[in-house]
Amino acid sequence: MPQLITLPLKRVQNVPKDTHPQMLMQQYINHASKRRQEPSEHQLRSELHKRLYILDGRPAPSLASPGSSFNAGNTRLGLAATQGHGKQPSKGSINNGTTLSGNATAPGNATAPGNSTGISPLDIQAAENGGLTSANPPTTNNSLGLAIEANDVAYIATIQVGTPAQDFKILMDSGSADFWIGSENCQSSTGGSCGNHTFLGPQSSSSFVSSNSQFQVMYGSGAVAGTLCQDQVSIAGLSLNNHTFGVASVESPQFSSSSVPFDGLMGLAQSTLSQQNVSTPVESLASNGLIPAAITSFKISRLSDQLNDGEVTFGGLDSSKFVANTLVTIPNVNQQGFWEGAIDAVSINGADSGLTGRTAILDTGTTVMVIPPADAQQLMQGLGGTCDSQQCTLPCTSNSSLAFAFGGSSFAINPSDLLILPVQPNNPTGDCVAGIQPQQIGAATQWLVGDVFLKNAYFSTDVGNNSISLAKLSAP
Repeated sequence: MPQLITLPLKRVQNVPKDTHPQMLMQQYINHASKRRQEPSEHQLRSELHKRLYILDGRPAPSLASPGSSFNAGNTRLGLAATQGHGKQPSKGSINNGTTLSGNATAPGNATAPGNSTGISPLDIQAAENGGLTSANPPTTNNSLGLAIEANDVAYIATIQVGTPAQDFKILMDSGSADFWIGSENCQSSTGGSCGNHTFLGPQSSSSFVSSNSQFQVMYGSGAVAGTLCQDQVSIAGLSLNNHTFGVASVESPQFSSSSVPFDGLMGLAQSTLSQQNVSTPVESLASNGLIPAAITSFKISRLSDQLNDGEVTFGGLDSSKFVANTLVTIPNVNQQGFWEGAIDAVSINGADSGLTGRTAILDTGTTVMVIPPADAQQLMQGLGGTCDSQQCTLPCTSNSSLAFAFGGSSFAINPSDLLILPVQPNNPTGDCVAGIQPQQIGAATQWLVGDVFLKNAYFSTDVGNNSISLAKLSAP
C-alpha cells in the first residue's frame, strides 16, 4: 500500500504591511473568483490581445464591476497615448441664464454623425506610444481643457492643489463622486511606490491638514484607499479654501503605475454616491457662491479629429459647443447618485432596433459602452458584428451606424467610435474590438454608456434640478 505523506503549508504574505484591510479582502475575493474555473481558450486569447496594448507590465482592468452597487466611474481600457496638437478654438460663453465670460460665437450647424470608416492609424499609434494628447486652452471661463488619454480612453484636466500650488492631472469622471489624489506615502497594492506622479502631503503643502477619517473606493478598474484631508484647491481659477477630499495611501496598479498619465480622480456624480461622504467639488463651488449652480458640462473630443477641443465647464453650459435648438433636458432616474437617463429608442442603420425600456448611465470615466449580453448580442447582429460571452467585435472597415434617442431627440454615434482597436494589431482591416462590450452591471435594462457615445453629444448635469442635458455638437 502507498504510504501517506504529510507536508506543512506555510502562509506567505506578499503585500505591503499598510495595505487597507478592505482592499486586501477584495483582492482575495477577486483572486478566488478567478480560480473557480479554468480560463476558456477565448479568455486566454483575449488576455493575450490585451497585453499587446498594455505597456510597462500594467494589468488590464475589467470593464465594470457587476452588481447593483457597482461604481460606474473609471472603467478605462488601460491603454497609453501619444502627443498631438490642434487648432486654437474661439471664445465662448456659459449658458445657464447668465453669461459668465467671453464673446459668444454663434453656434454652427450640427455636426453630422460622420461617414468615417475603418480604424484610425492615429488611434493604433496612440495605443502603442504612451502619454497624453494635450488639450487646447479652454474657450470660456470656469472651464478646463480635457487632455486625451490614449485613443480616447479617458479625459484628464489639470487643477492646482496645496500651498504653494502644485499642478495635478485629474481624470474627470461623471460616473463616481469621490475626489482624491495620491498621498506622499502612497504605495501600490502590489508593492512598491505609486509611480512617477505628483503627490500631496505635509512635505509639499504648508496648508495640508490630515484627518483620522479613512476612505476606500472600488472602481470598475482598480481601487484606492487612504484618509481624508483639507487643503486649498483651485479649479479653473475658482479657489476652494480648506476643501475636504481624499489622499490615497494605497492604490491598485491601475492607478499607481507610472504608465498611468494622471495623479488622481475627480468624481462628478452626485455626492449621495460618495464613499467619502463629502460634497463633490462642483457642489462645493456652488455652495460657496463661486458658480451659479452645481452644473458640470462636457465636450468630449476625439483623438482622430486632431482638434483637441475637449473641455469641462463648471456652473453652466458653453453655448459655443452645441446647437442651441437641439438641447434637450431629461430627468435623472437614478436614486443612488449616478447620472442615468431613459433611452427613448435605439436605432441601427436608421431602423428601430426594437429595444425599449432601457436606461443609460452616462459616464465620462468609462471608455466603452457596457451592455447586458442579450442586448449587446442584438446590437452586434444589427451592426454586422459578433458577440460571445466575453467580447464583441466588428469588422474594422465597418460603417454601420447606431443612434440613441433621449428626450425626443436622436443622437448618432460616429461609426469610427464603435471601433476600439484591431484584435490582431497588425491587421487594421480585420476584426476590431467593438465599443460595445457584453456585461450586466446592474438591472437587465440598465446600460453603462461611456465615451463611445459621449464624444457625439454635448453632455451636462445639474445637481440642483437632478437633470441631464444633451445637445448636438456645433460644427468645428
